[in-house]
Amino acid sequence: MNKLADDCFNQVEDLMSTAEALAVLRERTVIVTQDRLESLPLSQGLGRILAKDVISGLDVPPHANSAVDGYALRHQDLSPDKPTDFAIQGRSAAGHPFEQPLEPGKAVRIFTGAVMPADADTVVMQEDVDIVDGKLTVPPGLKLGANRRHQGEDTKQGATVLAKGQRLRAQDLGLAASVGHGKLALYRRLRVGVFSTGDELAEPGTTLPMGAVYDANRQILLALITGLGAEVSDLGILPDRADRVQAGLDAAAKNHDLLLTSGGVSVGDEDHVRGAVEALGHLNFWRVAIKPGRPLALGQIGDAAFVGLPGNPVAAMVCFLRFARPLILGMAGAVDLDPVLYRVAADFDFEKKAGRREWLRARLDRQPDGTAPRAVLFRPQGSGIINSLVQTHGLVEIGEDVTEIRAGQAVDFMPFDEVAS
Repeated sequence: MNKLADDCFNQVEDLMSTAEALAVLRERTVIVTQDRLESLPLSQGLGRILAKDVISGLDVPPHANSAVDGYALRHQDLSPDKPTDFAIQGRSAAGHPFEQPLEPGKAVRIFTGAVMPADADTVVMQEDVDIVDGKLTVPPGLKLGANRRHQGEDTKQGATVLAKGQRLRAQDLGLAASVGHGKLALYRRLRVGVFSTGDELAEPGTTLPMGAVYDANRQILLALITGLGAEVSDLGILPDRADRVQAGLDAAAKNHDLLLTSGGVSVGDEDHVRGAVEALGHLNFWRVAIKPGRPLALGQIGDAAFVGLPGNPVAAMVCFLRFARPLILGMAGAVDLDPVLYRVAADFDFEKKAGRREWLRARLDRQPDGTAPRAVLFRPQGSGIINSLVQTHGLVEIGEDVTEIRAGQAVDFMPFDEVAS
């Protein structure tokens, strides 16, 4: 069924921890692209999600070859304690192998990547030899198998080189190419629609009315969703009118897998998103103990899942990265949903309440003494300060049970580069 499982939060009444919320999210997420596959060339695969395993049909490399420019020879022909002379029998270049058996006491001029001649097992680097009157002299001490790459040392025939559910990076596409795949089976892109809400919002590039602000949230979310490989629709700004909000969400739900809004999901007089979603489907508030972030909502409108993000830009981006991002990836078929958190030293003191997870914007500053970079907080940490997202490298994540951080203490750090693409 093309949606989140119904009623996934109906029983949640108390504040949830982040770990509990993410666990329920993962448990209830359904791959909506399961039966929507397409075969595309490698050039169109970046950022897409594999729908089938990629199996190697050959060994890579497909033959033993040289790792250097030099001379291929039989190790048994080398003297263990004095230089050995060899006649040069022929030449092997990349794409132009020497096709005769190597004769005892002879060597073949060979270049990087070229096929090892039959019976040759070792390569001496060209810098280590002397050549006088066409005779090659090799010094003692060369190890058996030196500078030789073995057949299949990178990949064995029949090996699964890329697994179903993997988001494809540049190196993944290169690996697929190396084992002979010109096309890959991919899930079709998840269809995501993005609204902003609020009469105070104006489109960038227009005249700014008194009391209005330019809408930054939608640009942040559109870019983040595009970076995840989804097909994203810019659905504009919904005004603070209940009928317009409901009509907009109803229409968008018919041709999207997921709808995202920012703002309007709280309980104020002008917050109409909650009522609209409940009228069209159902809305389950995630009462999650986080900062920044509340309110954060999950729901369903027809076959479309719904996520309501906070209206403040920092809170919207933090909640997207930690909650909406794994939902989008999971619905699209990905299996690796969790960001990697790196341990770094704090360059600050900080106190917080117990029972709440918090994210602090920080940059990583190199230390004059050459020690590992430290996390330096942006000041101030207000959830409406977009500059705090631009002038930092990521988020320090502080768990629910932590009440204070002291300079020099190890903390978890989530780089924007890790999760914003």
